[in-house]
Amino acid sequence: MTPEFVLGLGRAAAAVLGGPVGVGRDTRASGPMLEAALAAGLLSAGVEVFRFGVVPTPAVAYLTGAYAARAGAVISASHNPYPDNGVKFFGEGGRKLADEAEAEIEARLERVLPYREGGRVVEATEGAERYLNHLLRHAPDLAGLRIVVDAAHGATYRIAPELFSRAGAEVFAIGTSPDGKNINRGLGATAPETMARLVRELGFDLGVAFDGDGDRAIFADRHGRIAGGDHVLYLHARVSGLDRVVGTTMSNLALEHALAKAGARLFRTKVGDRYVAEKMEEEDAGLGGEPSGHVIFKDHFHTGDGLLTALLTLAALKKSGTDLADWVDALPLYPQVIENVPVRDKHRVMVHPKVAELVKEAEARLEGGRVNVRPSGTEPVIRVMVEGPEEALVREVARALAKALSALE
Repeated sequence: MTPEFVLGLGRAAAAVLGGPVGVGRDTRASGPMLEAALAAGLLSAGVEVFRFGVVPTPAVAYLTGAYAARAGAVISASHNPYPDNGVKFFGEGGRKLADEAEAEIEARLERVLPYREGGRVVEATEGAERYLNHLLRHAPDLAGLRIVVDAAHGATYRIAPELFSRAGAEVFAIGTSPDGKNINRGLGATAPETMARLVRELGFDLGVAFDGDGDRAIFADRHGRIAGGDHVLYLHARVSGLDRVVGTTMSNLALEHALAKAGARLFRTKVGDRYVAEKMEEEDAGLGGEPSGHVIFKDHFHTGDGLLTALLTLAALKKSGTDLADWVDALPLYPQVIENVPVRDKHRVMVHPKVAELVKEAEARLEGGRVNVRPSGTEPVIRVMVEGPEEALVREVARALAKALSALE
């Protein structure tokens, strides 16, 4: 991801999407450089740029609509380590781009596009406050609640503690000192153990951890037990009386069984919030999400928002008069192991004829368990997920399958 490439990407995106375009970023060291390059590309195509600064990805989606922009762009690599970075575009209203629009942008990267006058930068740093006020409209009264907030040194490092404090909670905040290189390092939704330990040791009511770009939320109950996206889906489905919920191939079998027992159905789709959103439309489901903490509430917004997820979950707990620990008790998850297999060409490995055979053999070793093998959407790895009733066997099967896949290169 070089400045030269991002400049060209900005020009191509302007040709396809038009303008104005709202631009935000996370706290990575490369963010300001790539932001300047993207803005330069957009400006050279005659497009007006609203610069939001460091804000969560869902803030850009929301502000794209709030500022009546034709498109939004986020410079972030989400939960990945700091050397990685990327650009994600939203269409009008902050919706994910259609595949056709993405393909057209890629095609225009190969063309020489004309320079156009008229582009200008509008400093829109007040957008963060607009987004914060939008979130507060969904916040329950949190007076008396003691909560550990982990911002992962990422895009929520300022707004998350402020949000929960304004809603009335007593906040103990960690991960709020970004230096450009510490985003997601040992903290956040991908490493919530520190947050969970502090909840337990400090005697707080619960904790919530966000990932680097703020579209995921992972919780810890008062005992320090982790509650992920599956627990959030189950809680909201039961409290709201929903009978249709969308998960992914990674959603735990325990969630599927618990929902079925409550008279609800879990629809599965590929990993990725865009696929969850599409399946929600297809099945007319009001709720969908992933174990990673990506959750979409159809009646509130059309993309995942970690801060909104946290507020709505706290509201559901208050409405039901329950504690998060009650829901962790209510949904004991099957042991699930994920192995990351580094490969040079993940797509070539995935089409290898032996993959299906290896998966079938692994599933045969499990009694009532599942195996899922997929390429990572952001890294050169194959992700192997194995779950079943017996943890020791699950771990053994996962290691063996990962080793076998690694040998296919």
